[in-house]
Amino acid sequence: MEMRRLGAKGPEVSLIGLGCNNFGMKLDERASEAVVVAALEAGVTHFDTAEVYGGGESEGYVGRALGKRRSEVTVATKFAPRPSDEKYEPGALRRRIIDGCHTSLRRLGTDYIDLYYQHRPDPEAPVEEALETLAELIESGKVRYAGCSNFSAHQLDEAASQAEHSHKTGFVSCQIHWNLLSHEVEDDIVPAALRAGMGVVPYYPLESGLLTGKYSVHEDYPEGSRLATMERFGRLATDENFAYLEALESFAEERGHTLLELALGWLAAQEGVASIIAGATKPEQVTENVRSGQAWHLGPDDLAALPSKS
Repeated sequence: MEMRRLGAKGPEVSLIGLGCNNFGMKLDERASEAVVVAALEAGVTHFDTAEVYGGGESEGYVGRALGKRRSEVTVATKFAPRPSDEKYEPGALRRRIIDGCHTSLRRLGTDYIDLYYQHRPDPEAPVEEALETLAELIESGKVRYAGCSNFSAHQLDEAASQAEHSHKTGFVSCQIHWNLLSHEVEDDIVPAALRAGMGVVPYYPLESGLLTGKYSVHEDYPEGSRLATMERFGRLATDENFAYLEALESFAEERGHTLLELALGWLAAQEGVASIIAGATKPEQVTENVRSGQAWHLGPDDLAALPSKS
């Protein structure tokens, strides 16, 4: 497995990471453990979960599945936002972060979190409150690195400026929704992350399976799939998207590759991308994601010839 540095100051992580958002939701503990074991065998060292995944079950499943191999991997988790109905007062976000950290440590069965993310920006709390609290957790040894998720370009710039001004440890990485069908982050968010020296960690790299090639506009969606069962994902299944998918699939096949290899290889070729978070519900999906993510190293000519989305 290819390993990459997470930003300028973060840890080394596997190019393909395992997204554990299905644990406790689609998968019970036994099925989740099988996915984790397959990931370890495939060389995955980056496991991504969150306090809220699976109604709180995901972290426990991950911790127990890793067991004695905990020290071999980078475990990333995210603290949940402050409740939207809770009035903000100074220190409220700090309490939420500390409470979340202790909850995650207990569930994971560990005494440290490798990479601790702010899952979403707080609309009222100043970012320095988050940075100061995360710095305290790092100094105490409970957290090794801090990251952010779903931040705007302005929020990334502000966080980087505050960290530099206070001489505190800032975010080493940012998670963003980015794939061949979703390019919105490229104009401002990705450049902001690169300016700050953050590693970029794309999630939903396969856009709910659309970029695996398993869906077709001419066929019913597989039973139980996200496009078949969830309205939000079903909205992705537009004529425009399917037309673009056909163009991408043809582009890949002409070069001896699959759409899945293109989807993961394209992200891997983007500046700043350190690790790609790919979810899985079966062990064989993990194996295929790892293989596909390293099967095609797209060069400048490949990237320049890629069909554009109209």
